[in-house]
Amino acid sequence: MDFFLFFAKRMLATIPLLIGISIVSFGIIQAVPGDYVDTWISATSAQTGKSYDELLPQAEVMRERLGLDETLPVQYLVWVKDIVMSGDFGMSFRHNRPVTEVIGVRLPRTLFLAIATVVLSQVIGVMLGIFAATHQYKLGDNIATFIAFIGIVIPKFVISLVILYLLAFVWHSPYIGAVNSAQYVLQDYWDLPKIWDFLKHVWPVLLVSIWAGQAYTTRMMRGNLLDVMNMQYIETARAKGLSRRKVLYKHAVPNALHPVVMNLGTRFDYMIKGEIEIAIVLGIPTVGPLILSSVADRDMYVVSAIFMMVAILLVLGNLFADLILAMLDPRVRRATLARG
Repeated sequence: MDFFLFFAKRMLATIPLLIGISIVSFGIIQAVPGDYVDTWISATSAQTGKSYDELLPQAEVMRERLGLDETLPVQYLVWVKDIVMSGDFGMSFRHNRPVTEVIGVRLPRTLFLAIATVVLSQVIGVMLGIFAATHQYKLGDNIATFIAFIGIVIPKFVISLVILYLLAFVWHSPYIGAVNSAQYVLQDYWDLPKIWDFLKHVWPVLLVSIWAGQAYTTRMMRGNLLDVMNMQYIETARAKGLSRRKVLYKHAVPNALHPVVMNLGTRFDYMIKGEIEIAIVLGIPTVGPLILSSVADRDMYVVSAIFMMVAILLVLGNLFADLILAMLDPRVRRATLARG
């Protein structure tokens, strides 16, 4: 019963947070000077040679049609009303299509890569951390620690640039800048050949993200497990004659996992930002390049919608991490309920 109360309280706490996220998501693109019409004027003037004054009447009509002549509070309220009432995030100025259509293909790719990276990097990181802790100061510990160290200190975009160079100039790979080969682009269902083709295109994103993601988890798990193994209840379990394997996996590892699980929500944030960064470098058509082009074009509804959706996913990721921690440790949900 206390678990369901904990879940309800955490869900209610996300409501004001989501309202704040919507305000920040809408306001962040407005902080940039100018709007889409200003960008259109500059581009049209460069292409046609027309002056600002010549384009101004047409620009005013466009600004009125797009609703950009309204005050920012009015634009925000209209935007939120459409989202709540009909799930409409507005029209993309640049693509002249609904925002949901523009990001509808790219966002699932980003989520798949981010979720796959989170799961694989956490599993690999925990396993490497356990191995390193149980082989302290031995060769295996040194290798695992070195791998984690490299994953932390080398920026993801640097590794991405190295892989891009190898793919383009050394291996002459045809799997660059896309998520599927030409024969699978129009195929609207996923079978094993299309999935395999997809993996051949996106494996650099997964490799770099997983390498960077497991590094911190490995170091955290190693340190936590070494601390737990020196606690008195572990010594008591050993004194009772329990096997080394049972002491490790039944008593030590579950308690060492608590900080790792607490950090899981921030890892999801890290993986999404990492996927966006790597996708921009490698030219993979996910959310990352779309954010870059939309910011350059002042396509505010696309940028605001992406920021809001990603932020909501991060909130849900943190909520998921809290629920897992509450399931592992009843003290967490009792403390939360006691506060309020």
